[in-house]
Amino acid sequence: MKRVLLFLATNLAVMVVLSITASILGVDRFLAQNGLNMTALMIFALIFGFGGAIISLLISKTMAKLTTGARVIDTPASPDEQWLVATIQRLADKARIGMPEVAIYEGAANAFATGAFRDSALVAVSTGLLASMTREEVEAVLGHEISHVSNGDMVTLALIQGVVNTFVIFFARVVGFFVDRMLSRGERDGVGFGYYITVMVCQILFGIIASIIVAWFSRYREFHADAGSASLLGTPRPMIAALRRLAGLEPGALPQAYQAFGITGAGKFLGLFASHPPLEERIAALETRRP
Repeated sequence: MKRVLLFLATNLAVMVVLSITASILGVDRFLAQNGLNMTALMIFALIFGFGGAIISLLISKTMAKLTTGARVIDTPASPDEQWLVATIQRLADKARIGMPEVAIYEGAANAFATGAFRDSALVAVSTGLLASMTREEVEAVLGHEISHVSNGDMVTLALIQGVVNTFVIFFARVVGFFVDRMLSRGERDGVGFGYYITVMVCQILFGIIASIIVAWFSRYREFHADAGSASLLGTPRPMIAALRRLAGLEPGALPQAYQAFGITGAGKFLGLFASHPPLEERIAALETRRP
C-alpha cells in the first residue's frame, strides 16, 4: 500500500511542478496560439507525462525514507534485526535479485518495497508488523515485497503512470482549446481564461480516471505478489496466516492508508481507487493454490 501511495503522491507533485513550469515558460500559450499542433502537443505530453513518472520512480527510495522516517539497517543491532536482514537476503537470493536495503520504521502493521532497479531496491517493515506477527508471517510478508521487486512492479507501474499521464495532458489541452474556441466564437487569436480553466478541470477529472486505471493494475499485481510469496516459501499457508492476522486487527490499528481506501469493507466506488484488493479475496486466491 505505502509503495503505491508514495509513488502516486510523488508523481502528482512532480506533475504539478512540471505543469506550472510549462505555463510559466509559455509552452501552453505557444501550443494554442495559432491552433493546436497535434504533433507538438503529443511530444509535449510524452515528455511531461513520462517525465513525472520517471522522476517519481528514480527518487522513490529517497522519498520513502523521508516520508516514513525509515531507518536503514547498516549493521544489525539486535537478534531481530539480524534475523530480518538474513531473511531478506535469503529471499532475495532465491528470487535472484540483488540484496535490497533493509529498513524499519515506526507505525502500524505494514511493509513496502520500492526502488527503480531490481538489484538496488528498498524493503521496509514497520515496528507494528514485527510486533503483531509471528516470524513465519513476517517472512511471508517479506516474500510478498521481494516478489514485487523481482517482478519489476515499480517499473511497470511507472510506465503505466507515464502512459495515463500522457493522455491526461494531451486530451485536457485538446478539450481546453475547443472549449475556449466555442466561448470566443473564434473572434480572437490565441487563448483566453476559458482554455486554462478547462485544462485544469479536465486534468483533475481525467486524472481521477487515470488513478482508477493505475489502482486496478496495482490490485492485479497484489495477487501475483501473494503468489510469489507462496512460491518463495514453498507453501501459501504463511501468507494466508499473515493476511488473516491483518484482517483481525482492530480498525484503529490498521494503517491509515488502508482505512482511507477501504481495504477492509469499502464500498464498490471507493474500491475502484484501492491499491490493494480486499483481504478476503487475496486469502481466497491463495487457498486455491496447492500447499
